[in-house]
Amino acid sequence: MKVKDILKITNGKLICGDENIEVNDFSRDTREIKEGDAYIALKGERFDGNDFCKNAVDNGAKVCIVSKDIEKINGTTIIKVEDTLKALQDIATFKRMQYDIPVVAVTGSVGKTSTKDLIASVVSEGYKTLKTKGNYNNEIGLPLTVLGLKDEEAMVVEMGMNHFGEIRKLTNIAKPTVAVITNIGTAHIGNLGSRENILKAKLEILEGLQGNTVIVNNDNDLLHKWALENKDKYNIITYGITNESDYMAKNIKSYEDKSEFTVSSKTDINNKNILVPVGGEHFILNSLCGVAVGEYLKVPTEKIIDGIAKLELTKKRMEILKSKSGATVINDTYNANYDSMKAAIAYLKAIKNKRKIAILGDMLELGDYSKELHEKVGVEVDSKIDILITIGKEAKYIAEKSKAKQIIECDNIEEAIEKIKKIETKDDAILLKASNGMKLFEIANALCE
Repeated sequence: MKVKDILKITNGKLICGDENIEVNDFSRDTREIKEGDAYIALKGERFDGNDFCKNAVDNGAKVCIVSKDIEKINGTTIIKVEDTLKALQDIATFKRMQYDIPVVAVTGSVGKTSTKDLIASVVSEGYKTLKTKGNYNNEIGLPLTVLGLKDEEAMVVEMGMNHFGEIRKLTNIAKPTVAVITNIGTAHIGNLGSRENILKAKLEILEGLQGNTVIVNNDNDLLHKWALENKDKYNIITYGITNESDYMAKNIKSYEDKSEFTVSSKTDINNKNILVPVGGEHFILNSLCGVAVGEYLKVPTEKIIDGIAKLELTKKRMEILKSKSGATVINDTYNANYDSMKAAIAYLKAIKNKRKIAILGDMLELGDYSKELHEKVGVEVDSKIDILITIGKEAKYIAEKSKAKQIIECDNIEEAIEKIKKIETKDDAILLKASNGMKLFEIANALCE
């Protein structure tokens, strides 16, 4: 992409420099700039990227896209736009339209990142694939992912949201050819008011859909109902364990660090055995989703099976670690809502021959539903859990409803670290789970460094 293309796309003004310079990569972080990149000076609540253009140039940027007047920098091309975030999104939208490739977009209340990882692992067996890094799933992260396209033959992107309208913006940038909805739970219910409204917000993904293929978790009540009501409007592909679906898991065998099952379908993968290298029923559902996407994109059967077996998860998602004392630490600290808490606790309870310790913190953004949903988590922490440690004001409701054999309530991370270090042994399985803002990953760092 040349500077003159960027000027046209963004309606920008060339302050200085050469409009014929070509730009291959874009970055908003001066610390990650590579030689020849374009630096996009985004504004945040606590910083103004316009103030760091000199740092970007010192680190190799040859183009700066800014939204306010800055001093000219020798040898640097400077483009001024009205809004750098909109410019980023407009450039990404333009770039996406230059590619005629499969684009799989994943959204849902729970498991977006792990499902994205699994789908990408499958798709990459048949295509050179670009995927969302980490959880770059918002109005900044998604366009940056799209701008990373080079010679890839497919792309798998994740779409997150907190409010109405956010996924609409993302889907119109990414223009997916396949939409995946993992589930409709209670994440962000404090902002949206009901699960039905969450469904409505997630369905915005369809507004940018190129074609009509939608893949949904048929075991989720609201998605099951939606699929039945819209089967004549969309090419809906379903997966599930309980409800009759296009792809189902049979003969399930669950272990601490893996699962195995047989696929039931009307396709070539019927009766094939799948090995999932991560424990937990939710990863069986994720794997079925990967199978559905893989077959839709005509990835060979054995390659689909290999892709699932090679899964590498984004960190802090069911990340299995060993503590310095030899305990198994399940670091699932990136985010939390009732549905993901329930799944993680079920995984912990299924572990055999270990003392089970659940360290749980607050789930955020639940609004008026917070007390009720924390209490529901507490009910899941029954006598199969040996020790429950809670952290935070809302997590006290987990403790109140729990029937764990021992309950320890802590006010902060430091207190929890002190408590767990005194009691942990090599024979423990320790689950860490809370919203990312609670920073429970600091406990994993303290135990495992």
